[in-house]
Amino acid sequence: MSSPALVRHPEDGMPATSIAEAGPVPAVSPAAAPPSFGTLVLRWYRLNQGRLRATAIGVISLLAFLLVWHLLTTYRVVFFVRFTNVPSPLAVYASFTKAIHDPKFLMHVLLSCRRIFIGFSLAAIVGVPLGLIMGRFKLVHELVFPVAEVLRPIPAIAWVPMAIMLWPTNEQSIVYITFLGSFFPILVNTLHGMSLVDPVLVRAAQCLGARERSIFREVYFPASLPHIFTGLTVGMGVAWVSLIAAEMISGQYGIGYFTWEAYSLVQYADIALGMIAIGVLGLGSSLLIRGAGQLVMPWRST
Repeated sequence: MSSPALVRHPEDGMPATSIAEAGPVPAVSPAAAPPSFGTLVLRWYRLNQGRLRATAIGVISLLAFLLVWHLLTTYRVVFFVRFTNVPSPLAVYASFTKAIHDPKFLMHVLLSCRRIFIGFSLAAIVGVPLGLIMGRFKLVHELVFPVAEVLRPIPAIAWVPMAIMLWPTNEQSIVYITFLGSFFPILVNTLHGMSLVDPVLVRAAQCLGARERSIFREVYFPASLPHIFTGLTVGMGVAWVSLIAAEMISGQYGIGYFTWEAYSLVQYADIALGMIAIGVLGLGSSLLIRGAGQLVMPWRST
């Protein structure tokens, strides 16, 4: 029987070893082939299956709504609610195609968006810190909360005469009413978020030597963020309601004024167009806030 071949190491002075003792040499596997396009599509579908399902259901519900609207207006149904003068979806679409080529309609939309941005931003800048401070310091809560609870139930439309007296221009009055509409939901939700912070986390931070500023930054603010963004989302919706009410009564421009002017001129298709524009703008604003919330709170993303 022949002896196994030896492998010598002349350079490093290692003793000779046999190939059998060294073990089998591993075979070099060829490079893995990249996944096919179909495989990538299948993986993407599995990851986004829930979102695609929700999107499909949403599209179907919107199409069903349009179909019911079309049937009710085409046959002019009268059943407790009268659809005799309600414009059809096709009439509203014709009004939309006409409005998008009208610079005045675009100006109405841009002015409303600017008012919302200013009023809502001021409400967030004031409401969030004030809610945090009220939730942390009992004396501030006892001073501010009664006044806020008295003013909060007052509807935006009731503030219009007072706003006109308080501010020198209609533009400032409308922004002020928009600010009030979004301020109270932001304040209340922030305050509610502060009340739900686990006191064990606060005591743990204090035991570790954290100061008041660090406790605010590392404990209270992150724990209250979900409620803060809930308040921002609700506040955005109320801001649009307040803005439209103010524009209808005291404004000269804006999507609310456009809708009211269409009613005064008996242009029913423009009324529906203004309402749909308000809904789309409000939806877009809420989606922006939710997107910002997912960026700030990635741990809550699904």
